[in-house]
Amino acid sequence: MSVLKVEKLCKKIRKKDILKDVSFEMNEGDILAFIGPNGAGKTTTIKCILGLQRISSGQVFINGYDIKKNFVHAIEKVGALVEEPDVYFYLSGLENLKMQARMYPHVVMDDISRIVELVGLEDRIHDKVSKYSLGMRQRLGIAIALLHSPNLLLLDEPTNGLDPEGIKDLRVLLKRLAKSGVAILISSHNLSELETFCNRVLIIAKGEILEESSIEEIKNMDENKYIVKVDNSNDCKPYLKDSDQIIDSHFIEVIRDEEEIAVFIRCLVMHDISLYEVKKESMSLEEAFMKRSGGDVDDSLDEK
Repeated sequence: MSVLKVEKLCKKIRKKDILKDVSFEMNEGDILAFIGPNGAGKTTTIKCILGLQRISSGQVFINGYDIKKNFVHAIEKVGALVEEPDVYFYLSGLENLKMQARMYPHVVMDDISRIVELVGLEDRIHDKVSKYSLGMRQRLGIAIALLHSPNLLLLDEPTNGLDPEGIKDLRVLLKRLAKSGVAILISSHNLSELETFCNRVLIIAKGEILEESSIEEIKNMDENKYIVKVDNSNDCKPYLKDSDQIIDSHFIEVIRDEEEIAVFIRCLVMHDISLYEVKKESMSLEEAFMKRSGGDVDDSLDEK
């Protein structure tokens, strides 16, 4: 079932195109990695979805409701953490949660206790937020976003300030939420972490969507690259193409389609070259992103 549908979303600021026909869709249980260089339009897209910035043109549907025509119903099952958590430093973590809970009539103390345990703040929830580290404030921000049991969660750089243990806990939490049907859009520069738990990826650059696909599809963009382990890589030189390269004394990288790699392997064996391993190479999410976007960074746009 479609939880979020964005159609031809455009945003202009002072006649400058910040977003240009951004379109994508999310279903129940999706964890979508929203990636792009600084100034690409990630935060602006999230703010437009949430109604925090005016949409110049295009449509956003959340759970079937048009955010322009029926904002209250569209936003009622949405949780979000955008930039810094909006919390009161002079109150305790628990007091912040209780204050936020007043906006949702169905949220009771048991729900608050469950969320506190879920984000791992049990030991510090009675402390004032002014004593929290950045990572603890991020956890509190995520707790606030989850208070009303949303089915769409928008997270903008949620791993900021989190230590490795905190990042691991967040990964486990998001997987659990997705399994229960929550659709999660997460914007982060930590690409190596995103590829461990996201099932889809959306690449944006200069306000335009460059790619929308599954993580596996984008990592296999360079599907004809193989890493071959041999006894002595120098022995393979006569049989390599210009596009191939020797990595070290035992490993070579070759570019071949399936038929060609079979021929290449036979060639090595026929010339008494000891062959130990042939592994099809998949790109990391970071490599795929750099290849698709060209690694361009445009900081001139009015966006984080």
